[in-house]
Amino acid sequence: MTRTRRRARRTLQATGVGVAALLALNACSSDGSADASSKSGSPSSAKLSGTVTVFAAASLQESFTTLGEEFEKTHPGTKVTFNFGGSDTLAANITGGAPADVFAAASAKTMEIVTDHKANATPPVTFVRNRLAIATLPGNPDGVTSLEDLTRPGLKVVLCDRTVPCGAAAQKALDASGLKLTPVSYEQDVKGALTKVELKEADAAVVYKTDVHAAGDKVDGVDFPESADAVNDYPITLLRDAPNAEAAKAFIALVRSADGQKVLSEAGFLEP
Repeated sequence: MTRTRRRARRTLQATGVGVAALLALNACSSDGSADASSKSGSPSSAKLSGTVTVFAAASLQESFTTLGEEFEKTHPGTKVTFNFGGSDTLAANITGGAPADVFAAASAKTMEIVTDHKANATPPVTFVRNRLAIATLPGNPDGVTSLEDLTRPGLKVVLCDRTVPCGAAAQKALDASGLKLTPVSYEQDVKGALTKVELKEADAAVVYKTDVHAAGDKVDGVDFPESADAVNDYPITLLRDAPNAEAAKAFIALVRSADGQKVLSEAGFLEP
C-alpha cells in the first residue's frame, strides 16, 4: 500500500471516531435536557394552590358550586369559595376593596361598576346568557299563563329590585308589553324572590329560568314571550387585585371550557 493511501485511510478513521463521539455527546445532552425538563415542569403545568374567591350573581349558585367542586378535584390543594348575591351589591363590595379574584355578573351594566373603577385585570367576557320566567306555586293554582296575568288584583307577586339585573330585566319586559305591576315586595337578589314563592309567601315571582330549574318541584315555571326582549348577558373577569391570580385564571378557563359550558347549559343557561 502506498504512503498516500495509508495517510488517507488514517484520516477517514479519525473522522469516523470524531463523528461517533459527537453523536454520543449530543445524545447525552439531549437525555439530560429531557430529564431536567420533566423534573422541573413547564410553566403551563405548574401546580396551582390556595384559595380562589369568586363573587358571582345569585343565579349562578348551583352551577358555579358544581364547577368549584370540579376545579378542586382537578387541582388538589386549591379551594374555591363563593360570595353569591345581587350583582350590584357584589360590584359595590369589590370597588370598596373587598378581596376577591373573580367577578361574574348577571348583566353588563353591573359589570360596568367594576370596569369604571378599573378594578378588573382583564376585559370582561360574556360566558352565558339568561332569560326570565314566572315562578308560581306548585301546580300553578292561580292559573298564571302570561305576564299580563301577574297584574290581576289580589295576586301576590314578587320582583327583584330594579337595581339588580333580574329586576331591571323584569321591568324591561313589563315596559315592552305596556304593563304596570305593583309587587308586594322587591327582593335584593333573584334567590330572595324565588324563596318568597317557595315559602308560599307570594303567589308568583319573576325570576330566571335557571332558578325555576334549580327549584325543582318547589315551584312551577311559566314562560312568556316578552322575556325575549330582556335577555341578560353574563360577563366574567379577573379582578385587578386578585390574591390568587393564576388559580383565578384557571377557574375562568374552566367556566368557559366545553365542560363548564355543559354544566351551565344543563342548568338552563343559554350559550353566549
